[in-house]
Formats: sequence, C-alpha cells, structure tokens
Amino acid sequence: MSEEKKQSERGLRPGQKSRNFGPSLKRLLRELMVEKTMLFGAMAIGVVSVILSVIGPKILGRATDIIFNGVVSKRLPTGVTKDQVVVGMRASGQEQLADMVSGMDLNPGHGIDFGALNTVLLTVTILYVLAAFFTWLETRMLIRVVYRSIYRLRRDVEEKLHRVPLSYFDSRRRGDLLSRVTNDVDNLQNTLNNTLGGIITSGLTVIGTIIMMLVISPILTLVALIVIPLALVITAVIGKRAQKLFGEQWDATGEVNSEVEEAFSGHEIVTVFGRENDARASFEKKNAEMYRASFGAQFVSSLIMPFMMFAGNLSYAAVALVGGLKVVSGQLTLGDVQAFIQYSRQFTQPVSQLASMATQLQSGVASAERIFEFLDAEEQVPESSGQGSDACRPKAEATSPGRGEVRFDHVRFSYSPEKPLISDLSLVASPGMTVAIVGPTGAGKTTLVNLIMRFYEIDGGTITIDGVDTREMTRDELRSRTGMVLQDTWLFKGTIRENIRYGRLDASDEEVLEAAKATHVHDFVQQLPEGYDTIIDDEGSSVSAGEKQLLTIARAFLARPELLILDEATSSVDTRTEVLVQKAMNTLREGRTSFVIAHRLSTIRDADVILVMEHGDIVEQGTHDELLAAGGAYARLYRSQFEGASSSCESSPGQELQASAQDG
Repeated sequence: MSEEKKQSERGLRPGQKSRNFGPSLKRLLRELMVEKTMLFGAMAIGVVSVILSVIGPKILGRATDIIFNGVVSKRLPTGVTKDQVVVGMRASGQEQLADMVSGMDLNPGHGIDFGALNTVLLTVTILYVLAAFFTWLETRMLIRVVYRSIYRLRRDVEEKLHRVPLSYFDSRRRGDLLSRVTNDVDNLQNTLNNTLGGIITSGLTVIGTIIMMLVISPILTLVALIVIPLALVITAVIGKRAQKLFGEQWDATGEVNSEVEEAFSGHEIVTVFGRENDARASFEKKNAEMYRASFGAQFVSSLIMPFMMFAGNLSYAAVALVGGLKVVSGQLTLGDVQAFIQYSRQFTQPVSQLASMATQLQSGVASAERIFEFLDAEEQVPESSGQGSDACRPKAEATSPGRGEVRFDHVRFSYSPEKPLISDLSLVASPGMTVAIVGPTGAGKTTLVNLIMRFYEIDGGTITIDGVDTREMTRDELRSRTGMVLQDTWLFKGTIRENIRYGRLDASDEEVLEAAKATHVHDFVQQLPEGYDTIIDDEGSSVSAGEKQLLTIARAFLARPELLILDEATSSVDTRTEVLVQKAMNTLREGRTSFVIAHRLSTIRDADVILVMEHGDIVEQGTHDELLAAGGAYARLYRSQFEGASSSCESSPGQELQASAQDG
C-alpha cells in the first residue's frame, strides 16, 4: 500500500500538509465568499483600523520632538533666532551640534509647548481608541463569516450523508468518515478562527508599516528589512522540523488513545487472563514515547520566538545606530527615529505571526480537502424523472392484507464490473409468503435484500412490488413499506418506549405496549425497575443481546410494514432466547411477505420456500423436506451444521432440530 493511501485511510493529522493545497484553498475561499459582503466589509474596517494604528507612532514621534525641542530651546538664550544659534555654533567649531539644531523646530529661550503636546497626546489617544474599536468590529464580523460558513458546511455534510449510496459506507472505514464530519470540520473552524483575522490584520499591518517606514526614511527601511530574510529562513527551518515533530506527537497521541481504549473496552478480558501488568507496561511505554515526542515538538517550536527576537534585536540595533547618526546630522528628528524604531517592532511581530499561521493554515486546508472529498463523493442515483408529477407516477397503495408480491425479473447486479455477482435472477414471492435465503458466505444473500431496498441499484432487469417497479417509487415510499431486523441491533440512548416508538413516531403508548406484548418484550420489561421508562445507552449495555433483538423486532412490528426482511436476526443469541426471538418473528411475519436470511437452518425449516444461493444465482429452491430429499446443496449445508452435533449427542439431525425448537 502506498504512503499516500495510508495517509488517506488514517486521516491527516493536525499540522499535516494537504495533497492539493492550492485548489483546496481556492475552494475554501469560494465557500467564504458566500459571505462576501460581510467579508469585504470586515476587510475595509481592517484597513481603517490598520491606518489608524500605523499613523499613531508617527504622531507620537511629534510629541517626542516637542519635548526634546522644548528642553533644547530652554537652554538657548532668548532674543535670538534659530539661524543665529546655528551660525554661532558653526563659528565656535560645533559643526555636528549645529547640524542637529538646524534640523530641529526651536524657539530659543522658551520651554516645552504643553498646549501642542496635549493636542498631540489627545490625538494619539483618540486614534488608538478608534483603532481598537474598529479592530473589535472587524473581529466580530470575521467571526460571523467563519461560523456562518462552518454552519453551511456542517449542514452540507449532514445532507450529503443522506445522499451517498450504501456502497460508499461499505468501502470506507467508519472511523475515517466520522473524522471527516467531526474532527476535520472542527479543525477547519479553529483554523479559520485563528488565521482569517490574523492574516488580514497582519498582512495589512506589514504593508502599512512599510509605507510609513519609507515615508520617514528609505535608508532606514532598507536597514530594517535586511534581517527579514534571515528571520524567514530561521522560521522556515525551525517550522519544518517542528511540523515533523508535531506529526510524531499526534501519532504517539493516537497510540496512547488506542491503548487506553483497548484497556477499558477489554478490561474484563485483561483481568481474566491476568494481563494487568502487561497492559500497564505497554501503556507506560506508549506514554513515555508520547512525552518524548510532545516535549521535542514543543521545545523546537518554542525556538522560533527567541530567534525572531534575536533578529528583531539586530534590526533594532542597526536602526538605532543609523538613526542616531541621522539625528546628529540633522537629517532626521529624534521623534522620527523613535517612530521608526516602533514601526520596525510592529513590522517584525506580524511577520512572525504570518509565519506561524502558515503551518496552521496547512492543517486547516488539509481538513477542508478531506471534507470536500466527501462532499464530492458520487451520490445515489436520483429519483426517476417520471416522479415529478403525482398524477403520472405509479404509487404504492396503502398496506392491506394479502398484498406484498415481490418479483425479480432477470435481475443483474455486480459491485464492480470485473466481478459479476448476480447474472440472471428471476424470483416471485407471493403475498404473505416467507422466503428463506441460505447459502455460503459471499453467495449474495444480503445483496438480494439490499436490492429490494434500493440500497444498491440493479444493473439490469426489474424488481417490482405489487406490479410497480421499485425504481418508479421514491426511496422513502419504498422503504416506508418495508421493515428490517438485522443481525447487528441498533439502539439509541433513550427509554425503551422511545426505542420501540422509533418504528412509528406517531404511535400511541397503547400501540407500543401492544407491539411489546406481541414480540415478548413486555415479559422482560416488567422485571425492570423503571419499566418502559428504563434508560438504555446507545450501546444497549443495560439489556442482553437477546433483549436488544426483541426490541428491534418490536420496533419493526410497530411500523406495520408490508414487506419484512430478517437478516441473521438470531445468530447472536443463545438457544433459549432464540426460541423467544423466533416466536416474535413468527408473529411479526403473519400476513406479510417476508425474506429471511439465516445460517441456522433450524430457524427456517417452516418457510414457504427456501432459496439456496451460490455465486449470486439460485441453485435450488423448495421446502425444507423437498430440499433434504433432493440431496443437493441445501442437504450439504444441513449436514455440515447438524451431523457433528448429532454424533456428539447421539441424536439424529431431525431430533437436533426438534430439541432446538423445544429448548426453553
């Protein structure tokens, strides 16, 4: 198996790169553009906020100039002009000092202009308050953009779940699908929350800061930007190493989680076989590996900020040195140099933020890519065009006694074109008939009922119910007429009454009770402290396997289906419980066309017709006695199940069947 396929199966970790970053990012941006009015509004407000923020240091530098000029002016004699002071300094050989004073706005003999200073400070305060307000407003609008987009994405994913065919779920790991619709959506939401506003604000801040730096001094701007390539190289090198270590951390985290899950889910087995010390040792090993990986990842990633600070300090020292020389030479004022140093600090911070957000963005786009792959999955065949009009579409009539004829007419089907399964199947199940389907694993038994339910679409031929082609019915129409009881029982967290009522939500309590009594559920529910109000969890751990099966039968009974499908409904229960389940199923089958898939041949000997399938074809059909007398495939299956038990118990196969039926 290729590494790419392995990654696809186990899912991308946080911090792992996507395979198609560019196209996935463009599609993600298109999803966000649905909220383009609010998005562009937030960007416009962000521009205003950044403008107010970046002009603040420049104005604040004016306050420094006022203070510095006032201090210097106070030391100069009154009654002279600045030009006279400069001439006097040059005459006395103080050329450097004269250059500096010539670039200053002095009023000899006067001190600090507190009126101008107060005006500057008030202006800066208003600017920063407005900048903070617009930043808050931008953040609020971007949060709405993100959560509205994620809301639509979750809705699209949920709707997609109901449109993909059963084959999609059969061909993929359940854990991977759950990860796509939960973890990946959550990761994308967190990424957008943490990066969308940051990218916009940081990007605008970098642009605005560079512009203001160029306005103050192009030469100082060049000095400040020299260290940026160094900072980017440092960030890239450390980030790449950290990304690898974070991958190892998530791998180790998964191993620890798996270890804990296995230890808890198999706690009884671990205890019975005395493997507590082995389990503890295995956990300690995995936990130590996770500690080493996590420590390494956090340590390496924490190096980015110190190195960025080092690069920033180099920039600060270079700017301070060159700026000081320019102040002395009179080319810049002290306030301009102060503002420029503040801009250089402002510039370094958003660059660091953009670098750190790049890795997180990779993780978010990777999750988006996996979500888009699911949303692009092939959907089940749309309902036929003839269903658009109620007047033109054949309709299944309401359920009535004696109806439910199912006819297969030259049906062809295969899961993949190169492996044909059902080549030419014809079958008629008369109303009220019980049709048992037996055969080895892979013979096509479950496939047969899946085709009736249109979980898969047939490749050729027709399947009709009461003369109506199932493809001319909507899937809801078809499935509302059919009840299924499967080998794998499914119960949800709720009361026993709610689990039974799931078969027909508008059923009254009396109807629920009637279904429970008819299917022998009432017998064990009476023994429970809360009766029908007993809460069972989503795994049904508070009831036995047989009781869970009886609950699913009661649910199907309450639904009043016209057709009934029983797929290995007794394979996981004991012999005594099997008798109860069998009685409940017999009650359920009364007056309904039933298809029963069974490996235990003792459960289907009373079927009206038994179909023996091999490689997708019906190789034998008849009653139990007829097929035994024929000595064919059914007889071989029968002997394989009962001859061993017969010899060990010194009883005949017929006696074994009778004992099984009378057990309990």
